[in-house]
Amino acid sequence: MKQFIITYHAPLDAAWRTAESTPEEMEVGMKAWMDWAERCGSKLVDFGTPLGNGFDIKPGGRVGNSESTIIGYSIMEADNMEEARDLCLEHPHLDWNEACQIVIHESLPVPGS
Repeated sequence: MKQFIITYHAPLDAAWRTAESTPEEMEVGMKAWMDWAERCGSKLVDFGTPLGNGFDIKPGGRVGNSESTIIGYSIMEADNMEEARDLCLEHPHLDWNEACQIVIHESLPVPGS
């Protein structure tokens, strides 16, 4: 099995609006995510977490607030990229906001290891 890192992208204003959701709205949203996780079964090896408060670190030690749109991640095992993609096609994150997207990266071996 190959391992894939799934990152969830959304505009920051959409993420802030979610933080202001009512508990009932959050419960409905999380149910959709839990249903997706159940469909993935054991292929979803790490459900992941939301991400926030990012910093960019650049050459020369320059540090600043990140403008990244990555707001969360998951880790999945699948036979190939196509299987990982198919498991994400109906992900509830894609219904959240028109600007949302999911990016899937295959985790590759470290060169020389």
